[in-house]
Amino acid sequence: MSAPTIRTVYLNGAFLPENEAHLSIFDRGFLFGDGIYEVTAVLDGKLIDSALHMARLERSVGEIGGRLPITTDEIVEIEKRLVSENQLTEGVVYLQYTRGAEDRNFFYAEDLPPTLVIFTQAKTLEHVVAVEKGLKVKSMPDQRWARRDIKSVCLLPQVMAKRAAKAEGFDEAWLVENGLVTEGASSTGYIVTRDGRIVTRANSQATLPGCTRLAILDLAREAGLALEERPFSVDEAKAAAEVWLTSASNFIVSITNIDGAAVGDGTPGPMFKRLRALYMENARRTAV
Repeated sequence: MSAPTIRTVYLNGAFLPENEAHLSIFDRGFLFGDGIYEVTAVLDGKLIDSALHMARLERSVGEIGGRLPITTDEIVEIEKRLVSENQLTEGVVYLQYTRGAEDRNFFYAEDLPPTLVIFTQAKTLEHVVAVEKGLKVKSMPDQRWARRDIKSVCLLPQVMAKRAAKAEGFDEAWLVENGLVTEGASSTGYIVTRDGRIVTRANSQATLPGCTRLAILDLAREAGLALEERPFSVDEAKAAAEVWLTSASNFIVSITNIDGAAVGDGTPGPMFKRLRALYMENARRTAV
């Protein structure tokens, strides 16, 4: 058996073998979940929707009163170097920012040097079974905090929701609040009405502003498709012509089953196939 490949990672200004990269036990990301993360897809060795992810990173860090230790342009160059050094052709780049490390204290020092970690993960993104067969989602109560627009590292509610969904044979959890779907545990939700309108929630503090969502909606508008930004219920989704999800690591995938009930005829629909093709072409054309 061949030895596992040791990746190069980035930690606070240094490129290191992964087994030599170490964080303080006093890092606020570990002690308080005081941090932000981003995940950027990689296809053909290039970053997908990079500018959108960097804009969201800056916004999330700003919303918690933090400051990035380097510019987003410098971050992109680091990500490109890691992709190259780790010979990554398909997968993701994970970035995590935390406020830094100091003895445990709710009232952190204002001049605390931030922590920045970046690493790659090899993963099949494009040619996956879900594209042909769709995914199954399980609806459950949304138990997260009120500022879901901030891409916080505090993901315990999503971990619990995904585990509960998986235990019942589902691929993703749909989080529901006041009878309406907020979003998936790690994805944005959509329905296509019987008269062909694409419906998804508008951005607010209730949901994460998805980067893939933004790209998909721009492509839908360019294609002249009807869009409606509003909440929808689980029952409306079950009665829809098509249902989808988007995320950086899934791009756009059809949902063909909700809580055990088939959506439509239980197979991915034509509008999904059209937008998937448009997105993949655009992703490759604009990759960096």
